[in-house]
Amino acid sequence: MDTNTEDQEGCYYNRTVKFFYTESGKNISDHWRKRDYVVVTLGLTVCFIVIFSNLLVILAILKNRRFHYPIYYLLGNLALSDFFSGVSYLNLMFHTGPWTIKLSKYQWFVRQGLIDTSLTASVLNLLAVAVERHQTIFSMQLHSEMSIRRVVIIIVAIWILAILMGLVPTMGWHCLCDLPNCSTMAPLYSRSYLVFWAILNLITFSIMLAVYTRIFLYVRHKSRQMSQHTSHLRHRETVFNLMKTVSLILGCFVLCWTPGLVLLLLDGLGCDRCNVLRYEKYCLVLAECNSFVNPIIYSFRDADMRRTFRELLCCLWRRKADPALTSGVHFNTLEHENHKSIRGEEARRNGTPLMEPDRAELSRTWS
Repeated sequence: MDTNTEDQEGCYYNRTVKFFYTESGKNISDHWRKRDYVVVTLGLTVCFIVIFSNLLVILAILKNRRFHYPIYYLLGNLALSDFFSGVSYLNLMFHTGPWTIKLSKYQWFVRQGLIDTSLTASVLNLLAVAVERHQTIFSMQLHSEMSIRRVVIIIVAIWILAILMGLVPTMGWHCLCDLPNCSTMAPLYSRSYLVFWAILNLITFSIMLAVYTRIFLYVRHKSRQMSQHTSHLRHRETVFNLMKTVSLILGCFVLCWTPGLVLLLLDGLGCDRCNVLRYEKYCLVLAECNSFVNPIIYSFRDADMRRTFRELLCCLWRRKADPALTSGVHFNTLEHENHKSIRGEEARRNGTPLMEPDRAELSRTWS
């Protein structure tokens, strides 16, 4: 990407990142402004919340055997992709603002590619969870009969597609040889790629909307049939809980992603008077928020998951409060250990009972 050869006709391989930013009208300040500090502070806060919450989900799924089912494997992969999203965005926070002009074109594409990969993986995981819930509910089962092999194939396919989406601009869908087609928000990206990426995510959103709408209509129909054999209160509670869950899933997705997708479309379509740069970073932070909203919706509403969270957090708190519990091991000299072992062996051979202090000490040694 960064070469020392002569530029080809119509291409700008040897120009700096600052050149493309200047040509696209996205001027970077050489000093930190108040707005930059606000955006970076918000971004870092969101990053740490995303990383911690999704790491907690991953540990909970690994710890509790009750979560060793296909749906929880998909939720674990969703948490992994959101965790990677938090790390990618953390990397962005340390390469933004005045630091951007110091990047090489290769470093710039890596920075953007990590974000594209992580956010695409999160969206695809949301779609996979929606399809799995659809299959499970329509077969009237608690857990899907999907095999582990199929789950692994789905997870691998999600990451392959996400990585490809992150590599597409690097592999040629950029504007290094088409300067007039450079994006304003991402000055090394082609406008046509931004339109493609935005429309692809909107299509994914539409599919999710269709899936959850069909689930809602099906469950409402089933609840009406069940209401003939149960109380009216039970029927209303079932419908309300489903509406609440569906509203949370779709509402948070729309709230977090729509502003950014709209900005990408406007930029890709060349809307010069839309002033997309004014809202760009705030929309990016809002889209990142979806990565810690996902654990809340899909995991924190699960009673077993909440219980496992409490166990993990309490264990961490106890370890911090009492350093002796961190390892549970008492380090003694070798001579002391041998002396205690000999005393215990002699007592067992002679049939003489150990004194209570000795018994307690020997018990701690072998525990």
